[in-house]
Amino acid sequence: MKNISVKVEQAVKRYGGVVALADGNLSVQSGEVMALLGANGSGKSTLSKILTGVIAPNSGHIMVDGKQVSFNAPDAARRMGISAVYQELSLIPDLTVSENIWLVHEPLRAGFVNRREMRARTQALLDLFSGMCRPHLEPDALINILTPDERQIVEILKTLSFDPRLMILDEATASLDSQQVNRLFELVADWKQKGMAVVFVSHRMEEIFRIADKATVLRNGRTVGERNIAATNERELVDLMIEGAATLNRERAPNVTQANAVRLQIHDLKTSVLQGVSLQLHDGELLGLGGLQGQGQSDLLMAVFGAIRSVGRIIVSGEERHFNHPRQAMKADVALVPGDRGTEGLLLIRSILENFMLASWERYKIPIRMSSAREDSDNIAQELKLVMSSLDAPVSSLSGGNAQKVVIGKWLLRSPKLLLLNDPTKGIDVGAKAEFYSLLQQLRDSGTAILFYSSDDDELLGLCNRVLVLHDGQVSAELRSDQLTRENLVAASMGAVE
Repeated sequence: MKNISVKVEQAVKRYGGVVALADGNLSVQSGEVMALLGANGSGKSTLSKILTGVIAPNSGHIMVDGKQVSFNAPDAARRMGISAVYQELSLIPDLTVSENIWLVHEPLRAGFVNRREMRARTQALLDLFSGMCRPHLEPDALINILTPDERQIVEILKTLSFDPRLMILDEATASLDSQQVNRLFELVADWKQKGMAVVFVSHRMEEIFRIADKATVLRNGRTVGERNIAATNERELVDLMIEGAATLNRERAPNVTQANAVRLQIHDLKTSVLQGVSLQLHDGELLGLGGLQGQGQSDLLMAVFGAIRSVGRIIVSGEERHFNHPRQAMKADVALVPGDRGTEGLLLIRSILENFMLASWERYKIPIRMSSAREDSDNIAQELKLVMSSLDAPVSSLSGGNAQKVVIGKWLLRSPKLLLLNDPTKGIDVGAKAEFYSLLQQLRDSGTAILFYSSDDDELLGLCNRVLVLHDGQVSAELRSDQLTRENLVAASMGAVE
């Protein structure tokens, strides 16, 4: 692999009167992993997209191997050896894994696509993650049948198929389980040895300190510092990222006494993935769901909410209920914050106000009392410290963390008694997480029962007094108090704890 040296100097990007990037600077060399850090809206994605030709800067310079270049499209950047794995996947659902990976650069024979060679090359790429996914992840599988983690792996392999000299991984671990993340990091270490440069964007500090050599920090559209990872710490990086940095105040929930009412009971719940799960959740309790990705956590939450078919007993507020549709769950004061805000939680082309009101329109019956709806939405926005231009702005204009606040806020308008959370902090920054943790504390104090799945083990360890670990659709362990350690959590995730 040919070595590469890349610099972005004083990059500026404006959208009308909005400055997305005011002074972006980045330097990365072959055999180096550069972490790119910053709060949501700090300019990380803009800088990455400038570097890959997705957008053009208003001013600034890109230097590759000491020569100034300009990219008018991603293909131009790829020809220079620069490719990216973005947080928003670029896969086409109705095409196969092979067709997606080799799209626009298919292997040819006599002017036609050589499908045999394409499948063979695809299988060789899939073998890099052998044993990390279900058996149906194969070259001819359609993207639309894959789970989020499998799609993310295909996206990574698609980028790798271009044989990049510089790979940008933009939140590439957000949908992966811990085993898949470990494998990706093994591959990154191998790529480094071969001379690849990597820009790594992640909101998980533990990952930054595991994999990165250096860190470049953005704040409010400006590069504010570069640090050698070996010579810095999490506190220093957080201080650089956030002016008047918010503290990651993850405080375990107090023990919930048996005097608290039981809000949710589940007995032998089964779906196509769940193999018989039982649990009990009290008011004011934050019960964690752990385990590797795709072991039934999302199925459990969706089944309770009536979004997928299931068998078994579900008792909510002392009454046996088996919801056939989410509307029934909502009437029983149950709310679900989904795992994919873009496709399951928001209407991206609609306004922030309309998205806040998605779950509560019946409260403002025709003629719609928009003044009341606007007032209630504004109160929730202030409570969540939502950063926005106005309630009438499209929700797509928000950063990831602020968009997630809208997903949560629309349910808070209904004051749910049972809140189901499906990996709610995935892809949001340190400051937004700190605010979210504080919100969880308030909800617990108000008596809300919370069933909480997170792919971040640190969240489960830091927030929960009790965690149910799922493995192969079953509860492999219930960890609490002194048993709730990283070692036990990982072991149970692998089915090694009785």
